[in-house]
Parts: sequence; C-alpha cells; structure tokens
Amino acid sequence: MTTGATALIILAAGQGTRMNSDLPKVLHPVAGAPLLAHAMNAGAMLEPSRLVVVAGHGAEAVQAEAEEWNPAAQTVVQAERLGTAHAVAQAKPLLDGFDGDALVLYADTPFIRPETLEAMAEARSKADVVVLGFEAADPARYGRLIMDGEALTRIVEYKDATDEERKITLCNSGLVMADAKLLFDLIDAVGNDNAAGEYYLTDIVEIASARGLTATAIACDESETMGVNSRADLARAEAAFQARARAELLDIGVTLVAPETVFLAHDTYIGRDSVIEPNVVFGPGVTIESGATIRSFSHLEGCHVSQGATVGPFARLRPGAELAEKVHVGNFVEVKNAIIDEGAKVNHLSYIGDADVGEGTNVGAGTITCNYDGVFKHRTTIGKRAFIGSNTMLVAPVTVGDAAMTATGTVVTRDVPAGAMAVGRSKQDNKDGFAVRFMDRLRALKKQEAE
Repeated sequence: MTTGATALIILAAGQGTRMNSDLPKVLHPVAGAPLLAHAMNAGAMLEPSRLVVVAGHGAEAVQAEAEEWNPAAQTVVQAERLGTAHAVAQAKPLLDGFDGDALVLYADTPFIRPETLEAMAEARSKADVVVLGFEAADPARYGRLIMDGEALTRIVEYKDATDEERKITLCNSGLVMADAKLLFDLIDAVGNDNAAGEYYLTDIVEIASARGLTATAIACDESETMGVNSRADLARAEAAFQARARAELLDIGVTLVAPETVFLAHDTYIGRDSVIEPNVVFGPGVTIESGATIRSFSHLEGCHVSQGATVGPFARLRPGAELAEKVHVGNFVEVKNAIIDEGAKVNHLSYIGDADVGEGTNVGAGTITCNYDGVFKHRTTIGKRAFIGSNTMLVAPVTVGDAAMTATGTVVTRDVPAGAMAVGRSKQDNKDGFAVRFMDRLRALKKQEAE
C-alpha cells in the first residue's frame, strides 16, 4: 500500500497562550533545541522527501527556525484556526502531485521515538490509515480510539463521547499516517458538526471506514505523547528529556557521578568510559570522546574534547574549542575558538580565545590572549613545548615559537622566536622605608578626620 516516499506535515500553528510569551510556543527550547526541531528530528528517521510546516502565530519566526534546521523545509500559514483537519489541509497545495505517504506530526509533542514511527510505517503497509494511540493512566479529556479487534472504527473527542466511551483508556495522540492523496481526499469530506464547531482530523477514520477502507492504531508509551502547552509542561518536558538522555549515557558506558545534576543538550555525544562529575552543563554541539573527564561545575557548548582529556572543575568551553588528546584545561579557564594540541595544559585562571596552542605547551595561571581590538578579532599562535609564564598578556596577532618562553607578568606585543624568552615588564624599583612612612601618613590623616 505504500510507495516508500514520505512527506512530513508538522502542525505548528498554535499560539500557546498559556505560555504567556511573545515567542511562538513551538520555538520554546527543550535541551537547547526548539520544540519544532525535536519534531523535525523525530520525523527525520523516515528519511522524508518532503517537509511541510504549518505555521500560524509568529509564522515568520517559525519559518526561519524550520529552514535553519532543514533548508528543504516549506512553510505554509494557517490564517484561521478551524481545527486540526483544516490545519493539515493547508499543506495540500505544497504536496500537489506528491506520490507517497504523509505523516502528520505535532511540533508541541517532541518526544515521539524513532521506533514508534517505524512501527507506524510498518502498520501503513497493511492499512490505509494508521493512528498512533497510547494507554493513558488518566484519560482525562483525550480523544478515545474505538477499536474492533485490530480495526480502528472511529475516534471520538472527549466533548462528543458518551459516558461509556469515556471509560476507554486507549487515547489518541494526534499522529496520523496515510497515503497523501487519500489523506487530503478524506479531509475534504470532514465537516464541523461537533461541540466545538471545528474540523477534526480524527474524523477521517470514520469516513475511511464508511468507504470500506482499513484503519488501525498502534500504541506507544504515554511518555512519548507528552504535549507542551505551558511553562510547567515545558519544565516537565525538559526533565523527561534529561532523564532519558542520562539513562542512555549510563547504558553505553559513561560514568555520571551524580546523574540528576548533569544537564545535556539534544545533540550531546559522550563516548564510553568518560567520566562526568556533578553539576556539569552541556550546551548544543558538544562531542566528548572516550575516556575523557569533565570535572564538576563546568559548562561546555560547541566544542570537541578528545580522548583522555580533562576539563575543569569550573571550566568553560565555548564554541570552536578543540581539545586534542590528553589536554588539561583546569579550574576557572575559558577556551573559545581555539585549538589546544595534544598534551598541552592550561590549568588555572586563564582565557584562551582565537588561538592555537601547540602540543606539550604549558600555559601559566592568569594568562590571557588579548584577541579583540574593539572591531576585529585577532589570533594568537603558540608553538610546541612552549612555556607561558603566569599573568602573561598575549596581544594578538602574535606568535610564540616552539620551545619559547615568556616571563611572568609579560605583555607580549611582538612575535617571540623559537627558543627565545620574552620579557616585557618594567624594571622593579624598591624604595627603602617608603611603605612604613606612607602608611603612617595615611593613618595620621584618618585620625585627623575622625577628630
């Protein structure tokens, strides 16, 4: 029954008034990615050939975000909110002539698992319409799936359900999969004669059944169908994501010393035998190779940490930080857009930005690469096995050669040749007895003021 081609239709038109926000609901982030991106990523496992996002409130921002995550995404606006069937119908012009299945996803339901979508696709090979359901612990006001054996005969919304139907615990998630042409044909037959006066996508099941077509439902875990409609829901969604992501890391052999204190992004990758100490935060774009150690209270984003490296405690790795094998980045060190080669050490209270640090180099405490002149960023290059003395200021652009040194407290404004030592500080002058005389004078002034 299926050609193999798939189009995703992601409904993202809701205003989300309960979020109490100027930001469209579907752009609120979970694990560093907007809800919309989570839905797009979930559908991506089907390798869709078309992607249509149905936007409404904040459509321009939603379109921009969709294209950021997938340049092939097409956006259409649902100007009036007339129900889910009406929302899906807005995608019809963009899928004109498309020969394949259409899967309807919801941008505010971000946790559908790839295995679940695979099961829907498998069921589609045997039925004309497939709906995703779940056994609800508390069915509340969900729509109910009315089954006859394996056949789904209809979906009834809570508002329109009888008392007997409301006792059913198999509920509707909203996800639907069908041949695209059939889906839009069924939607054309949907009316709005119901308690809400809306065009329900769920009505296509009863219409299909009346036409002699087959419909079925598969069930997923209720946690996958978690919807986000408020800030409280958003917090619960974040907690659910973190719990699942932490469990997956533990399963693949990553040590999380205090799992509940580690926060991961949607794309965090950590290799086996790595150790993550308590209170570490991962922003988007982080890769940690096997056997690395990230110590407590560190914050990482947009960076790559190689095998055997150690980061922290209290370190910050910003986008563009590349740490080679066995690098040490220690407490209160910040690294940004810098490459630190194998075995190099930046252990204390330093800022390394827009820089290249050669293998085996030691960077002393309090070192700063002065990379910004107020308009442009400039790069600092430090060679292999160099020794950078504590409290060195490297005023970029500048190069320190292999095996070179800088004296403590030096301000480096010119290139340092390989093997040389740079000293750039004023001569010390000791004034005998000055400290005592100076303090006596200050104390006398203070006493005079008090009188």
